[in-house]
Amino acid sequence: MTLETEFERYELPLAETFRISRETTQIAETVVVRVSDGENEGIGAAAPSRYYGETAETVVEILPDLLAVVEDVDDPHAAQRVERRLENTVKGNTAAKSAATTALADLAGTRLGVPLYRQWGLDPDAVPVTSYSMGVEVPETMAERARDRVDSGFKILKLKIGTDSEADRERVAAVREAVPEATIRVDANGGYDVETAVEVSGWLADLGVEFLEQPVPGGNLEGLREVHERGAIPVAADESCVDAGDVPGVAGTCDIVVGKIAKCGSPWALRRQLETATAHGLETMVGCMVESNASLAAAVHCSPLADYADLDGSLLLAEDPFVGVPFVDGRPNLADLDRPGTGVREQ
Repeated sequence: MTLETEFERYELPLAETFRISRETTQIAETVVVRVSDGENEGIGAAAPSRYYGETAETVVEILPDLLAVVEDVDDPHAAQRVERRLENTVKGNTAAKSAATTALADLAGTRLGVPLYRQWGLDPDAVPVTSYSMGVEVPETMAERARDRVDSGFKILKLKIGTDSEADRERVAAVREAVPEATIRVDANGGYDVETAVEVSGWLADLGVEFLEQPVPGGNLEGLREVHERGAIPVAADESCVDAGDVPGVAGTCDIVVGKIAKCGSPWALRRQLETATAHGLETMVGCMVESNASLAAAVHCSPLADYADLDGSLLLAEDPFVGVPFVDGRPNLADLDRPGTGVREQ
């Protein structure tokens, strides 16, 4: 067997401008990797984040070295060896690594004729319903969009906050009034200081919000612990918990760990992070970037291991060149996936 690899850069416009506490996004930079054994092809992709030090440019720069490892190992089923070799090739650059590893996972499953979740023996009925993320906007716009999302079948909304706390309160209150039946979660993306986050958690509780994700900057674990101990609702750690190695350090500072393939580098690393968090008595959520199905689909296959899901990344795009796992009433429908591997294919 001789594996051949290639990659291609895409700029995918979003359906709507997406603002969070630290940045505004209109284009999802994506680098798609294809790995072929001559008969079968695996597709994966990188969804780089500047917050973690990656851009499409850095991914394109490092991918030739990473894909040289894939070609040298020459075995899509040798995940452990590939991960070890990739780590020895370059530190960090997890989004770039995820492009190679998700393509390999897709190819391995395709060669076996089974989807990834079945290779791992996971239960498709355990997939959580996903939330639908909404960027920071004026309250009236957020309320209108919330009503549209709920009417289209998404009963869980994740609202981006973390800017001005009083303005955030108006936004969340407007959404709650517009969709009283919806489950609401919020994500501050590290935008608050400790005292503000504790205060915010109080009125979030009054508005029936389920949990508060990353209230303080990712490196402030003591601050996260304080919000966890003093706040009125559960706290989720995203930027504070990049991979499985971070889990012991965040245990006791939060209630929920958020795992993303782009943060940890591979589907297998995401699985380790989720299982490590569970072993530490934490709940888990599988999350994503604003990204194509080419990278998102592998995370969906990991989601039966999680308590919560935020897997709407491809839904935020104006158009996605790739098809992944279908959604039914806001829930990824792994059971009816009719393609092996991760299920990704080009439209």
